[in-house]
Amino acid sequence: MTFNDIFKSSFLENITAVSILDIVLSMVLAFGIGCFIFLVYKATFRGVMYSSAFGVTLITLTMISTFVILAVTSNVVLSLGMVGALSIVRFRTAIKEPLDITFLFWSIASGIVLAAGMIPLAVFGSLLIGLTLVLFVNKKVNDTPYILVVRCGTEQQEQTVTEYLNRELKKPVIKNKTVSADGIELNIELRLKENSTAFVNQVAGMEGVSHAVLVSYNGQYMG
Repeated sequence: MTFNDIFKSSFLENITAVSILDIVLSMVLAFGIGCFIFLVYKATFRGVMYSSAFGVTLITLTMISTFVILAVTSNVVLSLGMVGALSIVRFRTAIKEPLDITFLFWSIASGIVLAAGMIPLAVFGSLLIGLTLVLFVNKKVNDTPYILVVRCGTEQQEQTVTEYLNRELKKPVIKNKTVSADGIELNIELRLKENSTAFVNQVAGMEGVSHAVLVSYNGQYMG
């Protein structure tokens, strides 16, 4: 055994498995694409509570995916170990907005494609996805759905309210009806005409109507 054999190590040999230029270029591009994904997420966010932490997660997730794939592509044995390690990971955070899943997969996919050396695909694909999200998510919808909650006393008063709404509004649909000793409560989905909400005052002023509440919602109803 020579002096060089003492310091010979397969661990040290892996230092040059990926060149410094490849590392710097991949990570810088991953950071740039991650920032672009974050800006698109911020511009298209339509949820209730904006989370800046989720935006930062999109940037770091792109970079993490990049250096993980760089390591995997440089060593076959490491790739097998990485598969086993990642198979035990469990994510417990609930995704509240369906669109957030798109951004998560976008970040991971961008990191993987960058690490594979397909830089034009990563850049062009990200630009196309970002443009698609901005165009369709920010598209203004004229027929924004609303829910009108009306509480009245008798069936005759209920009929008066529904007949008035059918005359004054577009597409009123009863989503829920609750009958109790206190009266009748209706949840009615409707669309506004010329964004006017004056009809709520008219409904609230009808005989037997105890209250009328108008709320906006995303069109998804759980009954």
